[in-house]
Amino acid sequence: MAKTILVVDDSASLRQVVGMALKGAGYDVVEGCDGKDALTKLDGRKLHLIISDVNMPNMDGISFVKAVKQLPNYKFTPIIMLTTESQESKKLEGQAAGAKAWVVKPFKPEQMLSAVSKLCLP
Repeated sequence: MAKTILVVDDSASLRQVVGMALKGAGYDVVEGCDGKDALTKLDGRKLHLIISDVNMPNMDGISFVKAVKQLPNYKFTPIIMLTTESQESKKLEGQAAGAKAWVVKPFKPEQMLSAVSKLCLP
């Protein structure tokens, strides 16, 4: 059975690029257009990994990570931040919130897939 990954980004084109790379590697993909929308996708289904942008309307990535970590079903779900933010302070904020990895855009699909395969829940 394929592993399911939630991709959260306010850019539809970025969700498409990430989704294509993940689907090409055999993963199922669920999309959220911002943190608030993504939280509605956390409906009890098994997610093996979450990939989230940092800068989004309605609810930013760091707030989203904090919210996910409050949910018993998802508090151990690994989260990769995929963002244009490369500041150390933002990375530390993301790690403190519970993000496991930080991939800076523009990214190489193989770089992202390598992080995904390392962190994906069994």
